Amino acid sequence: MIHTRDLACRFADGRTIHFADVDVPQGGTLLLRGPSGSGKSTWLALAAGLLSTAGGEMAVAGQSVGALAPAARDAWRARTIGFLPQRLLLSEALTVAGNLGLVFFAAGLPQDKVAIHHTLDALGVANQAARKPAQLSGGEAQRVALARALLLRPRVILADEPTASLDDAACAAALTLLRQRAQAAGATLVIATHDARVLQAVPGAQVLAMGGDA
Repeated sequence: MIHTRDLACRFADGRTIHFADVDVPQGGTLLLRGPSGSGKSTWLALAAGLLSTAGGEMAVAGQSVGALAPAARDAWRARTIGFLPQRLLLSEALTVAGNLGLVFFAAGLPQDKVAIHHTLDALGVANQAARKPAQLSGGEAQRVALARALLLRPRVILADEPTASLDDAACAAALTLLRQRAQAAGATLVIATHDARVLQAVPGAQVLAMGGDA
């Protein structure tokens, strides 16, 4: 679940952006809609505890994010949030399996090779486990990044512009996969997008419209 009231974020240059209130039940879907620069990525960063609020409250998966000290926030994020960034941020120095292994390190958990294999297998990329990211197609890399986000069965999945560079067929496939895996994990799904195709593909989702210059 995600609950916000009077949420605001202040930037280093003094600008402040205010967000409308939302209540998303556990397992629900929220679309952050708006053009580039409207605050979508900022909202995701607040939900993940990567930025601090300048006011208001934000509870994610039952936890008040602002109440956590920095170290506790990092541990909470690693165990609770699955993040799919627009730039996939896979380490080129590591294999696919090695990239997923970093998830356990960040969460302070022993590496579970069986879980890594099962997660990659569920997304159809288990046969790529020993490859480096540079050896993957764009679609394979996106599935690996999604596997990384889903590995610890997060309670919340945050996806930043997951369809921005995809054609219609790839867009539909990516959204279907994202929704199926979120449903299988019982996770709340938040998609930040300016892509009108996403709104059509996710009927019934809550929508938070954004505007402005943040």
